[in-house]
This record gives sequence, structure tokens and C-alpha cells, in this order.
Amino acid sequence: MPAAGDAGAATRPLRADAVRNRARILEAANEAFAAEGLGVPIDVIAERAGVGVGTMYRHFPTKEALGAAILTTKVEALIAEADRLAAATGDPGAALEEYLAAILTEGTACSALAGAFSEAGYDLKAAAPNLEPQFTAALARLLERAQAAGAVRPEVQAADLLALMAAACMVTGRPDRDAESGRRLLAVVTAGLRSPAAG
Repeated sequence: MPAAGDAGAATRPLRADAVRNRARILEAANEAFAAEGLGVPIDVIAERAGVGVGTMYRHFPTKEALGAAILTTKVEALIAEADRLAAATGDPGAALEEYLAAILTEGTACSALAGAFSEAGYDLKAAAPNLEPQFTAALARLLERAQAAGAVRPEVQAADLLALMAAACMVTGRPDRDAESGRRLLAVVTAGLRSPAAG
């Protein structure tokens, strides 16, 4: 799907140098927002990315578009990982647990970033409206595969699992939580998912 903030991306592909510039901008912005908050000026992000301010604004005309693009990139990577795991021939239950661990790692950072934008009055969901259904569908494919193998309780739905992981990511990202809290929460979630027959 077209990346948020890229005008005309639906009708023409980016040149190779533009793709590189965009990736550098997203990396610099992600690091800057995580370390210094949303107050980092756009020209500072452009300088750290090694691009001109004009290039920066051509890709991302607003800070909201930049934030939406960061989240879009992260979620698209998670969707691709779900597709990879769904195509693998290993244990479906283990594949789902591996995916939940990946969600926790990336989702904790995404939750913090989305929360900061929300507090600043930005609506990233509106800027990238197709992300959640695509992500839910990717998660559902892995969940259904694990259920078909008898590894996961049959009554669990993808929306249930998404809500659990969203809560785990939000809590894990809080500054008062210790470094192991995410691992403990994930262990509770995966233990609760397992079918009684699977032990």
C-alpha cells in the first residue's frame, strides 16, 4: 500500500535515491522522536538524515505524516513477518508465539510513539486507516493455523489476541516497568492461549 505522506506514490514508484532518502528520514525521525520527543524540529531531522529540508517536506509535508509513515513501516514489517511464518513448515503453535514476541518488541515502541502523537493532538489512525485491518488479518492467519493444529484454544479470536497484545505493549512501554515485564506478560498470554489438550 502507498506509504503515508508520499504524494503520488499510488501512481508512480519512487526512484532508488528517493527510496534511500525516505528510509534515512524515517530512521532519523524514529530515533529522534524516541530519544527527544516530538518537539525535535523538522530541519534537525533532515540534517541527521543527510537530506535537505525541501526533500524532507516532499516526502512528509507534516509531522503527522512522518509519524504515520514510521508506524506504517513498522506494521508492514510485522505483516511480512506473519506471512513468512505462515508459509513455514514448522510448529504452528511455536510460530504464533514467535510472532507474538515480535509484536511485543515492535509494538512497545509503536505504542509509545502513537501515544506521544495522540497527546500532541495528532490522529495517526486517520492518517493510515488501512493498517489495523491488514495487521489483524495477518495475525488471524497465524492464529487459525495454530488452532487447526490443536495448539491454541479454538474459541480465541484474532481481535481478542490483538487487544491482549496492545495492552501488553502499552504497559511494557511505561517507564515504571522493569526490563523483564514484557517477557512475563508474554508468558502469561501464551500460556493462556494454549489448548488444554496441547498441555
